[in-house]
Amino acid sequence: MIQRFEDLNVWQLSRELVVDIYKLFERNRDFDFKSQIQRASVSIMNNIAEGFERGQIAKDNKQFVNFLNFSYGSCGEVKSMLYIAEDLNYIDEVRAKQMRDKCYSLSQKILAFITYLQKNDKPKQQ
Repeated sequence: MIQRFEDLNVWQLSRELVVDIYKLFERNRDFDFKSQIQRASVSIMNNIAEGFERGQIAKDNKQFVNFLNFSYGSCGEVKSMLYIAEDLNYIDEVRAKQMRDKCYSLSQKILAFITYLQKNDKPKQQ
């Protein structure tokens, strides 16, 4: 049973993605690029956590789903920035594809979770 946001698989995977992004670009000297991709990856993780916490006091899943939508969008932003990183030779083609695949997998899990929550959006018992 999920009792904390830390129990959520999507949050755990997003945490791993953040670490990967930070390590991958830690020596990158394009500070604007590095900051943006790092902030986008952190946004995935933090929106899952914030949505879960806000959802704890709500009577339905609407707020949580809204924050998961933000996470889904941020995942797309990271994927897009990985193309830029590849095009600018900040990372090689193989690593860029691996990271985009990881983002794609995470975004599909977030989307599946959104779908599940929308189908099971019943008022919570007091």
